[in-house]
Amino acid sequence: MKKTLSIIALSIIGFGLVSCKKENKETQSTETATTDSAAVAAPVTTGSTAVPGTGETPAPVSNEPSTSVALSENSFDFGKIKKGDKVEHVYEITNTGKNPLIISEVKPGCGCTAPDFTKEPIMPGKKGKVTLHFDSSSFDGNVQKYADVFANVEKAPIRLTFTANIQP
Repeated sequence: MKKTLSIIALSIIGFGLVSCKKENKETQSTETATTDSAAVAAPVTTGSTAVPGTGETPAPVSNEPSTSVALSENSFDFGKIKKGDKVEHVYEITNTGKNPLIISEVKPGCGCTAPDFTKEPIMPGKKGKVTLHFDSSSFDGNVQKYADVFANVEKAPIRLTFTANIQP
C-alpha cells in the first residue's frame, strides 16, 4: 500500500513539473511571436524549431542580415586537470562575410560552463571572442561539454565543444 502511494505521489509531482515546463514554453513562444510580428512587417523564421520532449528551445531570432564566420577551432581539449580546477578557453571567431556579425547569445549545455563573448558587432574581416569557463568540481574522469553560439549566420547555432580528463 505504501509503495503504491509513493509511486502515485511521484507520478503526480513529475507530471506537475512537466506540465509547468510545457506551459512556460508556450507562454514564451506566444510572447516572442507577438513581439516579432509587431516589430517586423516581413515574416521572421528562426531556422530551427523545438523538438518535443528534448527540452531544447528554439534559436533566438535574429533580424540582422546574415553573414559568415570562420573559427580558430570549434573543439578544445584541456587534457588532464585536477578535480575542482576552474579552467577557461578562448575561441576566436572571424567575420568572413559582408555584414556585421552579431552574437546574440551563447548557451552552455550545462551549469558547469559559463560563457563570455564579444557583445558589440564584429565588422567584416575583424575577430571576436567566445570564452568558455568550466568548473570541474562536480566531475570525474573524461567529460565532454558544449555551448551553442547564436548569431546572424545561416547555420546557427554554432556548437563549440571541449573535453577534459578530470583527475582526483
